[in-house]
Amino acid sequence: MPAATPASASPLPAWWSRRPPAAGASVMATGILSVALHQTGHAVLSRIALALACVAWLALACDFLARLLWHRSAWVRAAVTPASLCAVAATAVLGTRFAAAGRQTLAEALLALAFVLWPGLLYVVVRHWRHGMPGSVFLGCVATQGLAVLAATLAATAGTGWLAHAALVLFWLGLLLYAVALTRFDRREVVLGRGDHWVAGGALAISALAGARLLAADGPVPFLWNDDDFDALRTVTYALVGLDMAWFVVLLVAEIARPRPRYDVRRWSTVFPMGMSATAMLSVSATLDVPWLEVPGKVLLWIAVAVWAVVAAGAVRHHLAAGPPAGVMSRARR
Repeated sequence: MPAATPASASPLPAWWSRRPPAAGASVMATGILSVALHQTGHAVLSRIALALACVAWLALACDFLARLLWHRSAWVRAAVTPASLCAVAATAVLGTRFAAAGRQTLAEALLALAFVLWPGLLYVVVRHWRHGMPGSVFLGCVATQGLAVLAATLAATAGTGWLAHAALVLFWLGLLLYAVALTRFDRREVVLGRGDHWVAGGALAISALAGARLLAADGPVPFLWNDDDFDALRTVTYALVGLDMAWFVVLLVAEIARPRPRYDVRRWSTVFPMGMSATAMLSVSATLDVPWLEVPGKVLLWIAVAVWAVVAAGAVRHHLAAGPPAGVMSRARR
């Protein structure tokens, strides 16, 4: 008898393989809500969101390994899609939350892991960019700026100048990737997209957050930016917040004009930009002393929390309806 392959020996890998890479956006969405709730003093809700994000991240890691071990060809096909960069962005967002909680060693480990994954995935994804792409094309910017946010956050805590300068390089690279992605983005996705079109605005929001964290990292020790550098970074950060707000209005109007109520896993990529916009506004308000941004930031935070609850309920209903493959159920009954 021929030896059974791992995939045929158990249907469980096939069940894992049905999880699309876009599911990683659930970690990004939940993690950034935890960051924003922590910023606004809602400690209990922030910890609950953090716990859920950790569970989802572990599921994402298991999915990554299951594809690599049992469905290598499927793993390769998924790796060239922009959604694969959710693994980098999700890891960076989770690291940022742990850094805010004072878990520096864990945050540094997550930064190292995200940085190891980032160049290879970014390279193969960018090679497969083409015209007329969905909003996930902006995940190249999101993943890069996620690294910049985490690196700048750790630099501010540890007073590490080289890490802040590395974050600055990532910040400008992220903006370059956004500009290129914008030329590949299909503008019709604004009214036709299934959820990930919101990343067009979310990428600007995480860029603004990176700018705010870089500015916050400056201080007497280490002294990072001269007056010209500081003014340029501050101006760009202001502009990014304004552009993000403009995108938010455009995308919201498009949702109202053409509602898309059916659940889709890409809807997690709607929650993430909403939460990221709130976090960026709150951070810019605190770092650059712009008090009027605090109120819209808090309003957007609770809108994002409400949308998260709706999408989470849709995800539960969807997975209960789909269920595991018959083979998994039959083996469980044995």
